[in-house]
Amino acid sequence: MIAEEDPDPQRGSIEAGAANRPDRFELLYELGCAFAARIELGELLPLIAAKCREVLNADGISILLLDPEHNELYFPYVAQADPAVIERLRQLRFAANLGIAGAALKEGRAIRVVDAQRDTRHYHGVDLVTGLTTRDLLAVPLITHQGKVGVIEAVNSRGPAPFTEEDLAFFEALAGSIAVAIENARLYAQVRESEASLRTRIGVLRRDLARTDVFSKIIGSTSAMMEVFRLMESAAASSIPVLVEGETGTGKELVARAIHLASNRSDGPFVAINCASLPETLLESELFGHRRGAFTGAVRDNPGLFRAANGGVIFLDEISDMPMSMQAKLLRVLEEEEVVAVGDTFPRKVDVRVLSATNRDLKAEVERGNFRQDLYYRVAVFPIKLPPLRERREDIALLATHFLDLAAQRHRKRIQGFMPHTIEALTRYDWPGNVRELRNEIDRAVALARDGESIAPGHLTAAVAVGRREPSGTLQASPVNASRIARPAGDKGGDGAAEPLRKARAAFEARHILEALRQHDSNVSRTAQALGLSRAALQKKMKVYGLR
Repeated sequence: MIAEEDPDPQRGSIEAGAANRPDRFELLYELGCAFAARIELGELLPLIAAKCREVLNADGISILLLDPEHNELYFPYVAQADPAVIERLRQLRFAANLGIAGAALKEGRAIRVVDAQRDTRHYHGVDLVTGLTTRDLLAVPLITHQGKVGVIEAVNSRGPAPFTEEDLAFFEALAGSIAVAIENARLYAQVRESEASLRTRIGVLRRDLARTDVFSKIIGSTSAMMEVFRLMESAAASSIPVLVEGETGTGKELVARAIHLASNRSDGPFVAINCASLPETLLESELFGHRRGAFTGAVRDNPGLFRAANGGVIFLDEISDMPMSMQAKLLRVLEEEEVVAVGDTFPRKVDVRVLSATNRDLKAEVERGNFRQDLYYRVAVFPIKLPPLRERREDIALLATHFLDLAAQRHRKRIQGFMPHTIEALTRYDWPGNVRELRNEIDRAVALARDGESIAPGHLTAAVAVGRREPSGTLQASPVNASRIARPAGDKGGDGAAEPLRKARAAFEARHILEALRQHDSNVSRTAQALGLSRAALQKKMKVYGLR
């Protein structure tokens, strides 16, 4: 313990109550028990400050905690008469080696100072911030078996003389109980935070399971989709922010999930939120979290989705609908890599990759003043444009076949396939709702069809059954496949006279190739390898059989 010399030799009689009380040992025990009984920092710190201020007869008690990541001291709680001073101190952070508090923490010893203004270690920045003058003080480090927690200070004795050696000894003895109580409260807060974070993740998973998407694979073989796959592979190999652009129903979230699963963050969580689904006040709380009591209805701490996604990915769907004020807060999170919960004053570091999606032209929204330009450059570093279904009609039959298999399993029906005119109608239609609309259309058709039937144009909605032609008036070639097309009525086929051998062999080969494509997720290279063909030979056969 370091004790400064008292310049006043007359200081023999110490009446300032607390120093020589015979019941101080009992008081130490009582305060230690009282502190240990508080397991929440929000209750513990005010109690510590109030009791120490009362016992030591001090103008103020400051609790300074150590931020080891930044090696800084900050004031989570101050007991002082002036609310303005309290607020100024709560906003103050300074290097952990500054001031008498820094000296006490570095040396691991209690320090008494009777004339702070003449002490070279005194950090005058605190006085400048508060507008007060520090005369005398006690600074005691808070240390546990896990390390240094911070420092507790008693500032400016209210008695007729500065703080005494007995005050320092009492404060130092009490600091042990204070440090342990703070450490326990912090551990409790970490457990609660982990529980809340786990609860948030479970909630996200439950929502995902509740809306399980039958479109479990990205299907496409057109050049536009091949470019999408190439960009996805590049994005997965990096941690760069990705913006997925495309019309509603094109599968933007599916692409984001695929990028996540192929990345080195695949073991981490994937947390998705639709920015258009929540009002601004709730969106901030949902993204960044809130402290209990921060607003009406906040009955428990919520870590927020950013912290729940720590180590993984957060997917911001329809980011173009985010309010401007929230855009500014999101920009700060992306730049600082830290979040501040609603009702909190201290930032928390997060390690999260951000993937975004929009169904609008985000650059045009910037030009219109609806989206911040600086945020645009942060989230649109790596754009991936998903083509609408009308621009990749060659994929419609493959997608329809995939959805037909899934819907038939779900409805427990044996569906024989599509009638030729059904495929033609599906290919003609422009699909303003894109892949999602096609999936719903096939699901509805399977629900209407009887067990053992084929999907006919009559099973489709009127708009799809009629279909729409391209502006040029020419119909796109339909990727019709032999295995999924039902025979027209009256065509007995194999039920009548035997088919020519060449035709039967071609039908078998077409079915075999189609099955191989399905098993390899329509990947031509892997399918060709499995069939023992070159990629060019397989593509030629697919063209002959109308499989692409």
